[in-house]
Amino acid sequence: MASFYSYPELFLAGFIFTLPFLYEKSNVFRYYLKFFLYYAYVLITCTVLLPVVLLYPRDVTNLVVASRFCRYASHIVGIEWELRGLENWNNEECYIVISNHQSSLDILGMFEMWPRMKRCTVVAKRPLMFAGAFGFGAWCSGLVFIDRLKTEKARKLMKQATERVIAEKTKLWVFPEGARYNKGSIQPFKKGAFYLAIDAQIPIMPVVFSQYYFLDDDTKTFEPGKVVITTLPPISTKGMTRNDLETLSDMARQQMTEVFNESSKDLVRQSKIAM
Repeated sequence: MASFYSYPELFLAGFIFTLPFLYEKSNVFRYYLKFFLYYAYVLITCTVLLPVVLLYPRDVTNLVVASRFCRYASHIVGIEWELRGLENWNNEECYIVISNHQSSLDILGMFEMWPRMKRCTVVAKRPLMFAGAFGFGAWCSGLVFIDRLKTEKARKLMKQATERVIAEKTKLWVFPEGARYNKGSIQPFKKGAFYLAIDAQIPIMPVVFSQYYFLDDDTKTFEPGKVVITTLPPISTKGMTRNDLETLSDMARQQMTEVFNESSKDLVRQSKIAM
């Protein structure tokens, strides 16, 4: 007896058979597929973990639990992470952590680091709080969501977060560039993180992600790649006043830029040889 397939079934079958070809031949398809798989995996994982984080709402150690599962998204999109300078972390100390910000992929690197950082929360843009299970799970894990357009309220939330950092011996991760930038350099820093560190007299902990040479949003390129994350020694703010703000910011950016250039150089060179 002859069997017949409907047009939707034939279309679906044809689409599935063309996927490997599209993935191999099309940079654009590969770019969007990888980001889709990354976001989907993290969203599904956060949804599954919601009952767990709800047991300890607003507890930053929920991020350690989530990272143990979410970190596998790196394998899905083909990113390898190398962590350097982990000896500079002291879980008995509180820090304002600053890092360069190149892509939403940064969170995958942070997933690699959370088991070592233990108690660390992040300053994020308020719209992320409404990103479904991810946003709700992030809020339950103690993330600090700020609306940069409401400056006074943002400052108040940041100050409260810093007070919690001191009281609970934890860490607050800030992206001082203010926006994502993946063009082979570190942009000038906004001063918010440095105000907090000086006012609270707690150290700045610089963390540097090497260049995402495998990612280009303009050409929609997303290839497999490696990223080196380097934790630098903490910069003390003891005795500093707001008059030292520019000096502290420039010092941190200079140190981070030197490490960024050095750690990126070999990776970029190796990628060109492999092409």
